[in-house]
This record gives sequence, C-alpha cells and structure tokens, in this order.
Amino acid sequence: MPDFLNDAQRDIQQRAHSLGRLVASLDTHTLNTEQLESETRVLSKEAGIFFLTQPVEFGGTGGTSLDLTIARDALGACGVGHLPGLFGPRPGLLAQASEHVRNKFLRPYLAGEVKGGFGFTEPSDAERHTWARYEGENLIVNGQKSYVTGGSQADFINTLVELTDVGPAMVLIETNSPGVQILRRFGSIDGTEHASFSFTEVSVPNEHVIGEPGTGMNRALDQVNDVRLAIAADCAGLCSFVCELVADHLGRKHPDETVGGSHHHIRVQFGRMRAQSYSARSAVYRTARIVDSGDNAINEVMASKILATEALSLVVDFAIQIIGGEALVESHPLASLFRRVRATRLAEGPTDILHANIARGYLDLHTGRI
Repeated sequence: MPDFLNDAQRDIQQRAHSLGRLVASLDTHTLNTEQLESETRVLSKEAGIFFLTQPVEFGGTGGTSLDLTIARDALGACGVGHLPGLFGPRPGLLAQASEHVRNKFLRPYLAGEVKGGFGFTEPSDAERHTWARYEGENLIVNGQKSYVTGGSQADFINTLVELTDVGPAMVLIETNSPGVQILRRFGSIDGTEHASFSFTEVSVPNEHVIGEPGTGMNRALDQVNDVRLAIAADCAGLCSFVCELVADHLGRKHPDETVGGSHHHIRVQFGRMRAQSYSARSAVYRTARIVDSGDNAINEVMASKILATEALSLVVDFAIQIIGGEALVESHPLASLFRRVRATRLAEGPTDILHANIARGYLDLHTGRI
C-alpha cells in the first residue's frame, strides 16, 4: 500500500499529485486535443513525471512498476490520469528490436516525432490470423487487424503476425507501405481513437521482426500486461477522486437534509465506496511490488485489473445515485467518467475472459497467488 513508501517514492507521489492539480486547473474547453497534450507534456516534464516511463539509456529515469503505479494513482486521484502527454512513450516491444529498427523508429518515437500503434486483435470473421511468408530478405504480410490502438495517427504498427512454418512474431509495419490500407477510423466511448487495417502483399524487411521469430505472442502479452497494470493504477486513483467528490457533496448538505434517501442509507453507500476503493488500491500496489521482484505476476496483474475496474464501476454508479441528476449533466466529471469506466472493463481483455485465464493459470499451469 502507499502507506509504506520510501523517501524517493513519496517524492514521486507528491510531484505527481502537484502535477495533477496543475493539469486539472487547465481550461480544457478552450484547448483542442493537440494543445492540451502539449500543455500537459510541458508541465509533466517540469515535474519529472514524463520521464518515468523511459529507460535511462534514452534519457529517462527508468521508473519501476511501483514508481509508475504511484504516479498513475496520484494523477488518477486528481481526475486527470487519462489525459495525453502525462507520460513519455515507452520503448515497449521496440526495446527488443534490431539496431536498425531502434535507430530508425525507437529514438524518434521516444522523442515524440513519430507515433506507433499496436496490432493484436483480428476481425471476428477473419478466415485466418494475419500471416507472413519469407521471400528473400523480406516478409510478405497479408491479413487484417480490426482494433489497432492509436492506429488512426500511427506511423507504424507493431503487429502480431503468424510466420509460416515458424510461429507468431511481432513485426513492425510502416503504415505508408504499399498494400497497407486503413479500412476505418473510429473513436470509442472513452474518448480514445483507433483504426482497422488490411495488409495485402505488404513487403517488410526481415529485420523488422521484433525479437526472436516464434516468440511473438509472449512479447505481445508482455505489452498487454503493462497496459493492464497501468489501467488498474489509474482506476485505483479514480476511486479516490470519486470518493472525494461524494464526500464534498455530502459535506455541503445540512445534517437533517436527505440526499437520494435516508442519511443512514447514504452513509452505508459511501462506506461501501471507500471499502471497494481500499481493496482495489491494496491489490494494485501489492501487484506492482511483485512485478518489480521479478516473479511471474501475469495472474496477479489480471486480478488487479479486474478488481480495480470493477471497483471503479461500482464507485461511479454509487456516486451518481448519491449526487443525483446533476451528475448526469454533460459538464459534470462523473458523466464523462461513467463512459470511460465502462471501456476499462473491456480494454486489454474482458473481465470474464480474465477470470477464466486466472482459473487456467492456477488449475492447469499452477501459477498465481492469493
């Protein structure tokens, strides 16, 4: 839990919280998305939070999983953890790429000069997964990806591809390559932008294979796991944010005035909100420590993501019931949060699928802990 932090970790917590208050004070209604990202990036760099996601070798501070959890929790508690520009791009899969790919794509990516996407999800009606065959010094890629995160503005996509006679591999595909086509751009209810792509006889240099061919699924899941923990940490912070909103709302009421029901009933609901928040936050911090220890934490990360997203869903729902109709007004923070929180229960794996994976991890693979 955040109660047991060392001095360096408390410093991250304080800097992230100060940054969150500054960002929350920005007039988001007069700034477009690019302006908001630029303003946020400047403030985050000044606070030293922006560089936590980037390795020391690339000019960052190389924050641990716990460092990042602390920062995301603090920013979420200010209600701003979802905004762009707070964290620098992470090397992710590109850290394991060839020297050529690192020089051509990773360094510009970390500098914010180019943008990348992640191609994992296949269309439900696809006859086969996106595949590739070797032709001399190139791969020829065919297939589709239906939900490329960040794809609408991506210069390249780290794509899960089935290599013929080899197995799954992560392959970097430039979006301006002949044969790459954006089929559809779309936004989701949480405000993020995505795209679906098709690949028709796309020629990609062999050196664009990231890591050892045949290990692509494991590499892809490593990235998915990082995102799951990030979502969980942000949700833990948002639970605190919503609890404070409700506490402030109740504090403005006269003791004898009822709010959506009996005063006792409201206190019970508020107590449930805080208990759910405590449980989720405890799990997320414990999991971050397990990740940093080097132990296998796949099941724990899934459990944390489930607990934090489900807790936030309940907390937001209770908050709207307590505050009432004003919480449904478009400008109210709970209105936009209500939309965003629903998406978190699907992002990087629906809750039911994650439950099934946790069961499989323990019963079939003998992994995971309680």
